[in-house]
Parts: sequence; C-alpha cells; structure tokens
Amino acid sequence: MWLLALILLVAGSSPALARESETIDQLKARVERAAPKERVSLALHVAELEAGAADKLYADGKSDEARAAIQDVVTYTEKAGDAATQSGKKLKDAEIGVRKIAHKLADIKRSVNFEDQAPLAEAIDRLERVRTQLLAKMFDLGKGAP
Repeated sequence: MWLLALILLVAGSSPALARESETIDQLKARVERAAPKERVSLALHVAELEAGAADKLYADGKSDEARAAIQDVVTYTEKAGDAATQSGKKLKDAEIGVRKIAHKLADIKRSVNFEDQAPLAEAIDRLERVRTQLLAKMFDLGKGAP
C-alpha cells in the first residue's frame, strides 16, 4: 500500500518537476504550440523568467544581453495579452501578471545606469499598453457606454 502511494506521488509530481527544469527556449517553443488559453500563462512565465534574467545580466554588467532579455519580456507579455484578448479567457490573470512584470522592470530601472534606463522605460510603456488593452476587454469599455 505504501509503495503504491509512493509511486502515485512520484508520478504525479513528475510533470511539475519537468516544467520547472525546462529551459527558457523550451518554454518559448511550447508557447508557440499552445492553445490560446494555455498560451497566456506560458508566455507570462517566459516573460517573468526573462525579467529575472535581465536583472541578473544588468547586475553582472552585461547590458547588451540584458536588453535582449527585456525585448523578450515585452514580446512574450504582448503574446500573453493577445492570447487573453482573443480567447476572452484568463484576462484577469494576464492583467495581474503584466502588472507584476511591469513593477519588476520598474525596480530594475531604478537600479541600472542612466544609459540603460531608456530601454526599460520603453518596455514598461509597452507593458502598460498591454494592461490597458486587457482592462478594456475585461470591462468591455466603449461598447455599452451611452
């Protein structure tokens, strides 16, 4: 009986462990193949990982690589926003995720050199546009207004 319980526990946790050990490139490939509903959470996860990588790259003095990571943050956040808007599902989750990532980028912006702040400011602006689109879709702004 204990052996069966142990086998079920290990089998049930294997997909979760596999997801945690996936590389960013593997996750990016999964985003492209995923259904729109799943694409939202996968793309946001990629964006979060890239934001963390960008923070570390800026701290290590690798500004060019960090800028590429920031571009990926924007790209995958926009993909998540588009998927949520098109499917009409996970709008709230997408908005919350985009807001958290934008706050993370604002924190990074405060800690980098002045020369590195402009790309971060532009990325934050683009994320705010995604949030605005998500909020408009969530509250159906513009359709039923008198």
